[in-house]
Amino acid sequence: MKQPLKCFVYLLSLGVILSVSETVAQDTSPKTLIINGATVNATVIQVEGRSYVDIEGLAQALRGSVTFDPSRIELTIPAPAVARAPQDSAEMSNQFQQMAVVTLAEIREWRRAVAYIVTTGMPVAGTWSQDDKDRIEADIMKTALAISTEADHQALQLLKQEFALLSEWADRVLGEREALQGARSVDPNALREDQTLARISECGKFLSWMIVSGTFSDDPSCH
Repeated sequence: MKQPLKCFVYLLSLGVILSVSETVAQDTSPKTLIINGATVNATVIQVEGRSYVDIEGLAQALRGSVTFDPSRIELTIPAPAVARAPQDSAEMSNQFQQMAVVTLAEIREWRRAVAYIVTTGMPVAGTWSQDDKDRIEADIMKTALAISTEADHQALQLLKQEFALLSEWADRVLGEREALQGARSVDPNALREDQTLARISECGKFLSWMIVSGTFSDDPSCH
């Protein structure tokens, strides 16, 4: 049952910080409560340097509810509304865009590193290529966690396809270089006529443009 007199409680448990007077002198004159720049209909008074607020007025201002029982007072505040996804089904979310741009940059750098090894005739040594591949796989997993729209999901599929094409190509050409087999391992100009590499490069350019634009679209080079 609601008490006839409005009840005042501390706001510290609600995470609302109010300015508290340093003086211990009693000041019961009502003060105006402002939340996020808006004045609300909840009176505040200060008693012995401590601030108290009208809990019923606070609940109303925050679109909540308050229940009074003999042994407790229950205040319910609705959770903040979750930010809505873009209305356009072809529009990507900002968070996904940011993650995808980073992942695509890693893919591009790996492609350049592999191409450099092939064109310069340098020997394949160490685990750098596998390390790059593992790092990109981890980036793709992080990018997947940022998905919030259908456009994000579709764009991720193209990003995965680009990575799969590059992985297959890199394993093949580095294997040829390591084994010194085939014309590619002895001809520094072989990559100029490599149709797979050309397709990977074209898809990468398209993805860069598409992701930065924020609107999903498709291109045959990524399939």
